[in-house]
Amino acid sequence: MNTYNWYSQLIKPSWSPPAWIFGPVWTFLYILIAISFGRVFVLAWQKRIARLTALPFALNLIFNFAFTPLQFGLKNNFLAALDILLVLTTLIWAMAAIYPRVRWVALAQIPYLFWVSFATVLQLTITYLNR
Repeated sequence: MNTYNWYSQLIKPSWSPPAWIFGPVWTFLYILIAISFGRVFVLAWQKRIARLTALPFALNLIFNFAFTPLQFGLKNNFLAALDILLVLTTLIWAMAAIYPRVRWVALAQIPYLFWVSFATVLQLTITYLNR
């Protein structure tokens, strides 16, 4: 069974957005992430902020990029649910860590935070409904 068929057959809540919305939303968010996270990594490399401040940003990218292989490659809702909780946690950590140093980077994460919060509730719901 291919990935699209597998995902389309999962039980999803009535408030689940249509599949076509994910592409445009993630395109916008990845542009925002590239600009703002890139700034954090440059500042850390230049030693203008502590490298430890960049740690949650790096972890967030790792967990973010792990989601698709876990959800759609392994077709494992449980691991994807754990992963998205890590994405949300590291995003909040990153925003808190950078806010005192580079406020605009923290504020630029607000759309990402809203989307990941929604996606976390959605993934946890899908995982629960398909247990």
